[in-house]
Amino acid sequence: MDMVISNLQQQRAVTEQLRREAAIKRMLVSQAVADIVKFINEHEQDDCLLHGFTSQRINPFREKSSCTLI
Repeated sequence: MDMVISNLQQQRAVTEQLRREAAIKRMLVSQAVADIVKFINEHEQDDCLLHGFTSQRINPFREKSSCTLI
C-alpha cells in the first residue's frame, strides 16, 4: 500500500511540475533570434575575439610560459 501512495505522490509532483512549465510565458523563436542579433551587433566593438586584444597581458587565451628544470 505504501508503494501505491508513494507512486501517487510522485505522479502528483510530476503533474504539478508540468502545470508550472505549461504556465511559463514563451516567446517566438524569431523574436529571440532578433534579440540575440541585436545584442551581438550592439556589443561587437567590445568583443576581443573579433578584434583581438590590445595587449597580450590581458589575453586569457595566450600560451602560458612554462618553466623547465634540467
